[in-house]
Amino acid sequence: MKHTLSVTVENRPGVLTRVATLFRRRGYNIESLTVGATENPSISRMTIVVEGDDRIIEQVSKQLYKLVDVIKIVDMTEERFVERELVLIKVKADNNVRAEIVQIVDIFRARIVDIGRNTLIIEATGDSRKIDAIEDSLKPFGIIELVRTGKVAMVRGGKP
Repeated sequence: MKHTLSVTVENRPGVLTRVATLFRRRGYNIESLTVGATENPSISRMTIVVEGDDRIIEQVSKQLYKLVDVIKIVDMTEERFVERELVLIKVKADNNVRAEIVQIVDIFRARIVDIGRNTLIIEATGDSRKIDAIEDSLKPFGIIELVRTGKVAMVRGGKP
């Protein structure tokens, strides 16, 4: 089962390395990892997506809490949360197919952020299902390049 962990940490050099090393040493693959500042510049939030059962996630959480820079860990998997990813897709787009690609972009509420002679770069944000779907829709045209962020997530409602 995939788990989405929100890990609040001190914003200091080396914290990311220590967290990633903890997962590596235990042989757990991180599917997605994003890190960014929070409303407090001295604190960062990591959103980590990792595959494992509840026992493994509990073990990883206990090990993470042993790291001096870790403040709080929330396993959002069972919570109601909002998630988003960003993707940039460079797709082949000669004059014969541009209109069709523009229609797909509109359907997904994405944006064209660059136009080349025979290419378009498309930006899309949404949950992972939406990102997968736009990627699948553009594959027949020929994806030249693709870059995808990891998931960022936040628990819904009034929970702090």
